[in-house]
Amino acid sequence: MAVKLRLRRMGKKKQPIYKVVAADSRSPRDGKFIESIGLYNPLTDPATLEIKEERALYWLGVGAQPTDTVKSLLRQKGIILKKELLRRGVSEDTMAAELDKWAKLREAKLVNSSSKKKAKNQQISKETSGSKSEVENIVNSTAEVKGAASEENTAE
Repeated sequence: MAVKLRLRRMGKKKQPIYKVVAADSRSPRDGKFIESIGLYNPLTDPATLEIKEERALYWLGVGAQPTDTVKSLLRQKGIILKKELLRRGVSEDTMAAELDKWAKLREAKLVNSSSKKKAKNQQISKETSGSKSEVENIVNSTAEVKGAASEENTAE
């Protein structure tokens, strides 16, 4: 039996929530599964990801193949790195140091990307506020023209 770690869709229409499950590769996406090992909600900001690390490492250790998306999620949590370190037979101290180093790099990347998003949003808001004043000027000038035209019509 070939086991896959994959996402099982749940939730309402247009509001997906996914369970990370270990399932037989022949079973349908939302069908029978062996074990649920986590939850992924992409709609929250930032996306919520809860995975039982021990169970994920167990299934990876017995040969379960993660789908591309699940592999990406496991990489985000550092589980793939931990599996690789365990496979190499690295000591506990070295593993802890590597995981701390990875966590600091990840945090720095998140801070950098969030500062870029803020800068981009500020630039967009400045551009839209400038265009709003231009639109207001156009609306005011058309109102003046209409007012002048209605005065001419009443004078006649």
